[in-house]
Amino acid sequence: MDDPSTDSAAGCLFELASTHLLARASGALWIPESKMLIVSDLHLGKAERNARRGGGLWPPYDNEATLLRLETEVSELKPQMIVTLGDSFDDDHCAAALAESDKARISALAEGRRFVWITGNHDPTPNELPGESVETLVIGALTLRHIADPHETNEISGHYHPKANFFVRGRRITRKCFLLDNDRMILPAFGTYTGGLDIFDPVFHPLFGTEADAILTGEKALRTPVAKLRQLAA
Repeated sequence: MDDPSTDSAAGCLFELASTHLLARASGALWIPESKMLIVSDLHLGKAERNARRGGGLWPPYDNEATLLRLETEVSELKPQMIVTLGDSFDDDHCAAALAESDKARISALAEGRRFVWITGNHDPTPNELPGESVETLVIGALTLRHIADPHETNEISGHYHPKANFFVRGRRITRKCFLLDNDRMILPAFGTYTGGLDIFDPVFHPLFGTEADAILTGEKALRTPVAKLRQLAA
């Protein structure tokens, strides 16, 4: 990629469509100029849905943990706008069955700022929570949507939950990650119980060229060429 980036404790700074963006170690994306916080694939209610469909009982703390992580980002960055990139709920029933305490926390997050829910394949109908529901959102030169469109450029999306698997000194490491090139960026899933799709999966081939990079999440954001991660995964 041609755009320079800067890794810091706060995240990895880069440009897309002449817009400065900061990929946070948490998996959130920050647009400093517009004070916009973007997260993807919260999948609130995932533990409840898994139990409802006979998938076993997971510790029922995923909503609390996910909302706490989002509250931490909001407290630190003080955004004027929050955007979720779809699949904010694991299905429509999860949105309807949301606990009153969780609704109150979301209302507090939306208070005094614009809150936009982009619809996803798991949550296609507008919810009754504060904010507005849209299929796509255009911010300057960027288009935000749930699923990447290979025929579009300058887009930010989610859906695929990208993660990188590789080896360092014989130890296997797995990290949720951002994927990006000069045309688009895909965010990692922000939800607590969300899995991930390996960045070498064929589904990514139509979306990214050979110069794609990954920004690994974790203790800090670290930008690495996908080609290098492929070598480390061998």
